[in-house]
Amino acid sequence: MDDEMHPRTLYVGNLSRDVTEILILQLFTQIGPCKSCKMITEHTSNDPYCFVEFFEHRDAAAALAAMNGRKILGKEVKVNWATTPSSQKKDTSNHFHVFVGDLNPEITTEDVRVAFAPFGKISDARVVKDMTTGKSKGYGFVSFYNKLDAENAIINMSGQWLGGRQIRTNWATRKPPAPKSTQDNGSKQLRFDDVVNQSSPQNCTVYCGGIQSGLSEHLMRQTFSPFGQIMEVRVFPEKGYSFIRQSQSTAWMGGFGSPSAQAAAPPGTVMSSLANFGMAGYQTQ
Repeated sequence: MDDEMHPRTLYVGNLSRDVTEILILQLFTQIGPCKSCKMITEHTSNDPYCFVEFFEHRDAAAALAAMNGRKILGKEVKVNWATTPSSQKKDTSNHFHVFVGDLNPEITTEDVRVAFAPFGKISDARVVKDMTTGKSKGYGFVSFYNKLDAENAIINMSGQWLGGRQIRTNWATRKPPAPKSTQDNGSKQLRFDDVVNQSSPQNCTVYCGGIQSGLSEHLMRQTFSPFGQIMEVRVFPEKGYSFIRQSQSTAWMGGFGSPSAQAAAPPGTVMSSLANFGMAGYQTQ
């Protein structure tokens, strides 16, 4: 079995149906001695994939670096560390989690994992999907064992193109549980001061989500302009969220939730459209 911090098994995907276990072993043993190769061929339209186990971690790491993106029988293969089955997943609550937003709907969990793999050992990755439709919600998360790896991924992947779209990256924050009902005052609420104190001083961009209808650039500008100069607004009406970039972080930090927000609040019709919105700050580079 692989050591958690020194894995020896690689996932090799996007293979041609003409690729065999023997061919994979011939290619990968040129980098280091292989213990086994298991080919998975599903009886669907999905491409086959396989798992290659090395005797030594350093050989597996070298193969990952050398073979990912290489063409085998005309197809560019995807190589990454093999993941642990979900039933055996370890607790990653103490790992370092990265939020990945603005994802193309066609981007898969494996695509995200491969894109972030160069920055360090990944403990978990997932694209969040709608429970009803099974379609991507346009964002996901990547977890790293090491904080420095996560920091480098956030800095270097922000604004990079993935699947034809520029993605956004930031530290993932846990969403507070919703109250059981509007009458339930026993639910612990996230205090505004706590949000501000946990935010970066360079934070200039706000994520505003959970807007079920009426989302427009005009609505966002009308709602957020009392709190400072707006540099850019990006809206995604079909997904119910938007990003608002202001000239300085103090603009929004001194806005929603603070006492001064009551005086500067937009008309009630605008605020009623945002009754159940959620906000999160994003650090700009």
